[in-house]
Amino acid sequence: MQHLPALLISLALFALSSCSSEPEKYDLVITGVHVVDIEEDRILPNQYVAITDNRIQRTAMMDSLVLANDQRMLDGEGRYVMPGLWDNHVHFRGGDSLAGENKALLPLFLYHGVTTVRDAGGDLAPQVISWRNAIAAGKLDGPNIFTPGYKIDGAQPAWPGSLKVTDEASLERALDSLESMEVNFIKTYDGSLTPEMYYATIDAALERGYKTTGHMPLNADLRKAIETGLKGSEHLYYVLKAAADSLKRAENASYKADYLTSLVRHYEEESAREIFRLLAENEVYVTPTLYIGKVLSELADTDHSQDLLLDYIGEGIQQTYSRRLESALRAKEAGNNSREILLEEGFKKMILPMFESGVEILSGSDCGPFNSYVYPGSSLIEEMKMLGECGLLPYQVLATSVINGPAFFELQEFYGSVEKGKVADLILLDANPLEDIANLETLSIVIKGGKVMGENELKTMVEQAKTP
Repeated sequence: MQHLPALLISLALFALSSCSSEPEKYDLVITGVHVVDIEEDRILPNQYVAITDNRIQRTAMMDSLVLANDQRMLDGEGRYVMPGLWDNHVHFRGGDSLAGENKALLPLFLYHGVTTVRDAGGDLAPQVISWRNAIAAGKLDGPNIFTPGYKIDGAQPAWPGSLKVTDEASLERALDSLESMEVNFIKTYDGSLTPEMYYATIDAALERGYKTTGHMPLNADLRKAIETGLKGSEHLYYVLKAAADSLKRAENASYKADYLTSLVRHYEEESAREIFRLLAENEVYVTPTLYIGKVLSELADTDHSQDLLLDYIGEGIQQTYSRRLESALRAKEAGNNSREILLEEGFKKMILPMFESGVEILSGSDCGPFNSYVYPGSSLIEEMKMLGECGLLPYQVLATSVINGPAFFELQEFYGSVEKGKVADLILLDANPLEDIANLETLSIVIKGGKVMGENELKTMVEQAKTP
């Protein structure tokens, strides 16, 4: 059983009813566009896209277009149309006092062409679920949201709002609570979660029809987690540890700099190939979050005060950035460059071999409060650029967002391409993203929920959402 937003419940009904003859008139017809076929790495030139009830009804060459005189039209003017982006790792958090500032971030995603996000959990679960439902109902502007609600952690959670799981009884209570909230998946965290309860969470969640992703206790075994039914791994610490074979059984593993850099030094190609094979065979999705690693590794030496997007981040959220900044300054003073070593000598070098082994990679930004200067929307594009720098071709990078994002939730039937039957969450670009992933920055129009938003509309939406 999949646990999906209200927006998607009607999709199966739509699929059953779409066998009837196509209407002569559509809600919207986009004309004169080049369709970006990501899966086949090709452009379908000079097309039109017909949309009704937020679903694509037809795509075809312009010379076959015959419509009523009063048909609602949008001239694509030779732009490139593709599915809206999915950011597969974002955060909404900071407590009730920052709920409004978190909500104000939603239009920023749309402004950059992100039409769906996968929340990675926080302490604002009721609010996030409320936003998810309001967006699905067309009552709030923002990306579709998939959320785990609260994270599952151990007796001493690392983040406020996390559910304490220490035994089978507390695990069942936690899952009962999350299920009552109609969350979409389960997210674990490794603040104090024991390996035993980590494995038990994966198993119990799977029995209830939930996929589990998240952080793994560093003294747990990724191989055992995969065998238990793990479906996602956030960040690359745990894959790196599994590939550092001689350290994989370390009992006192922690996030201390010397241990993390030792993982890089003990990386073994043979162990890496083995863990990549297991991840691929068991369809475990890995979200690298490279860009935040880059931002944090450079944080002590970078002045972000003039960042153009900083004006759209609330003062309360900006104050949460100090935690990471102070940590970076302490690391610099101590001569600790472990973040740079992890990123440049570890994580980035893993991407291409992992991809070539068949591992499903998800692009995710890790944006949100506490993650300093990693801005909603733009950070996903930066993440995708970095995946390209690691050796993935543009169409392969695009797939990590718009194809693999839906696939994690088994929603390929409704997302991932511009063709009949797919949800009409679309973006129009001035330049071809199959030539250069940076062309995602040439966004001109976003179409979501039947609403057409050009640059002016998007800018107005973002300005209106700004908190005082």
